[in-house]
Amino acid sequence: MRNLLYLPFLTTLFFFASCGETSKEEKHTETETATEVENEAEGAEATGDSGKILFFGDSLTAAMGLDPAEGYPAEIQEIIDSLGLNYEVINAGLSGETTAAGKNRIEWVLNQDVDVFVLELGANDGLRGIPVEETRRNLQAIIKTVREKNPDVEIILAGMQIPPNMGPEYTSDFKEVFPELARENEVHLIPFLLEGVAGNPELNQQDGIHPTAEGYDIVAQNVWEVLKPVLTEAK
Repeated sequence: MRNLLYLPFLTTLFFFASCGETSKEEKHTETETATEVENEAEGAEATGDSGKILFFGDSLTAAMGLDPAEGYPAEIQEIIDSLGLNYEVINAGLSGETTAAGKNRIEWVLNQDVDVFVLELGANDGLRGIPVEETRRNLQAIIKTVREKNPDVEIILAGMQIPPNMGPEYTSDFKEVFPELARENEVHLIPFLLEGVAGNPELNQQDGIHPTAEGYDIVAQNVWEVLKPVLTEAK
């Protein structure tokens, strides 16, 4: 497993870290986007008695820079459909999301029963140097809220790693937050969401951060490796 996001990834650190610091016009756009995500989650209706898989994350889940149909949640839906599994994917990704913002937004999307909740947040925290303990508390609060709303939900936590710019101690502590939370809360863990993609220019867009469509093919497989047994054992 790669221990760090590699050097090409480092060159765009400040671009990614500033994705939440926007102008008034951009903030207005983000507000509209958040409303659209909320409405999508509220309006999503499963057919028959299909289960629901909610992907809750940042720009990596929202497929920033691409058509959402090219992102990994859409690819997961395609895999599910091809196997005849009766599940509906709901994409609640929002570009620029931090764990703090996610904690405040989680109530918006939990307006219905969810069978599987995939939590993909933390990258923006790490790249902005937000204290690791704050990130941990926010992720823990999200997990707690999800379980209170849906006691029988299966939770999958997507692990994330950051470049070493913040120093080796911060980088190591940040990386360990995800497996530690997974153990403490007995949730499923994707060890590193961007495994096989991070640092490869051919698999990332020009910003060096967000995967291309081909990169998302690999990300989808990283997710599916953990999600598949959850779905098949449930049935």
